[in-house]
Amino acid sequence: MNRVTDTCIPEEEAMIKIDRHMVKLWQAADQSGQSFFPYEFIYQLLESQELKDSYEIDPRDSWVIAAWQKQIPIFVPGWEDSTLGNSFVSEVIKGKISRLNVVRSGLELMVFLVNWYKENTRDFSMGFFQIGGGIAGDFPICVVPLIHQDLKEDCKLWSYFAQISDCTTSYGSYSGALPSEKISWGKLDTDTPSYVIESDASIVAPLIFNYVLGH
Repeated sequence: MNRVTDTCIPEEEAMIKIDRHMVKLWQAADQSGQSFFPYEFIYQLLESQELKDSYEIDPRDSWVIAAWQKQIPIFVPGWEDSTLGNSFVSEVIKGKISRLNVVRSGLELMVFLVNWYKENTRDFSMGFFQIGGGIAGDFPICVVPLIHQDLKEDCKLWSYFAQISDCTTSYGSYSGALPSEKISWGKLDTDTPSYVIESDASIVAPLIFNYVLGH
């Protein structure tokens, strides 16, 4: 049984349960010459209803199903460093999938994110609410300096920044860095509302979500 800190993960009841379904979707894309982002394969799986009998929570409580129903993209950087990423590579090595680009890369994902951000901030500003640290947050927040510094184009900065983190606050730690460091990187402005909540996200996030939803 795999373990992450104090939480044991029974893989047979987690990613391995969906692995065989994902392999079929990867192979179908391979044979048709198509390529998709990781989240698009998950949406295809939900569309197929193959997992419906295995749901362990009310589907109305699933944020992934909610995103699929609204067709909101889920940006998944570093997917290669995951259980499904490892499974995909093994299928390529075994010759069951002929192309690595069946799953679109992280670089392609950033191109998609740049265009998505520019389109969705044309008339409105967008805030950044980060739960935890690591690449899942670091990757998308960099879209603003990429547009400004690399593309030399104007775009709106993130209009607010909020993070729930249990990392030790430290100027030498990227995940534990204060929001003020993001000003120097061109992600936030000097007057951008910024907050860090040092707590357990499994406790704090539901409280915030319920407040925002007016419950």
